[in-house]
Amino acid sequence: MIWAYPDNYSILLLAAVFVLLYAIYLYRFWKINQKIKVKKRRLVWKMALRTLYFTLFLIAFAGPSIGNAMKEIKQEGKDIFLAIDLSRSMNAEDIKPSRLQRVKFELKNLVKNFSSDRLGIIIFSSEAFIQCPLTFDQNVIQLHLDGLNSGLVPNAGTDIAAPLKMAYSKFLSDESQEPKSKAVILISDGEDFGNELEETMEQLNQSGIKVFSLGVGTETGSTIPRGSGVVIDQSNNRPAISRLISTNLRKIASQTEGDYFELSDESQEIPQLIDAISKLEGTVMASRTVEASSNKYFYFLLAGLILAIIDSILPVRTLSI
Repeated sequence: MIWAYPDNYSILLLAAVFVLLYAIYLYRFWKINQKIKVKKRRLVWKMALRTLYFTLFLIAFAGPSIGNAMKEIKQEGKDIFLAIDLSRSMNAEDIKPSRLQRVKFELKNLVKNFSSDRLGIIIFSSEAFIQCPLTFDQNVIQLHLDGLNSGLVPNAGTDIAAPLKMAYSKFLSDESQEPKSKAVILISDGEDFGNELEETMEQLNQSGIKVFSLGVGTETGSTIPRGSGVVIDQSNNRPAISRLISTNLRKIASQTEGDYFELSDESQEIPQLIDAISKLEGTVMASRTVEASSNKYFYFLLAGLILAIIDSILPVRTLSI
């Protein structure tokens, strides 16, 4: 017999507590016996019954495993690109400490939930660049996330189609050529000055690549810091206000059978995003068969419960009146 939880200290402690309490119980009867006649044989029977079902409870607690069975363990995985907007508007502070800093913090926690998946990072503004190719190495991903800043890309506007086109081409050129579940997590405030979005969405949809959009910011928006001042709107010489524009982000998610989520101080839907990605059916990356023991604690627990019920509903008289 194999024990799933061989915690001898806990078992001995519980046994000691039982012996102590039952000793107090017997001492009380011994005191009663000084004045009233006690049927000792019935007392011994009751003591044996309680000791038996308590012992069964202890055995069940230890998790007895009898016999072995073969169990197949499958490791599933997905390919996921994180497409992160690094345009200057991501420095807006309508989310504290800023949109980009909040994204970096949330993504570092998010990637920990996908340790069996290949993750990659695409950064973009008016152009898209591969910051980190698809990899299983979580440390590399975390390192690249730490270094994200708006100075890594040219800031001449934002083209949301650019990172999606790059993710599409990278998925198609994957050397492994294994059929895998593919997804893109698009993180942006939604500003878009590109003109190839419709064509790109059609390509993604035909290839079965789902896009999960994360809108970052608020509809109220805020100014964009630059140096010791703020970005100025050249059309009216006033501080530029960056706002969350969710229209395109929602459209992309809907047309690729993904979903849309938001991140702000009021709306924090990262857990829902993690749950949606986790529900994607992964491809079996590896499979192995192991020998596993079969835990039989239930039978000991059931027998102990039956004896305890018998003890409670059919009390044994120990006193003679």
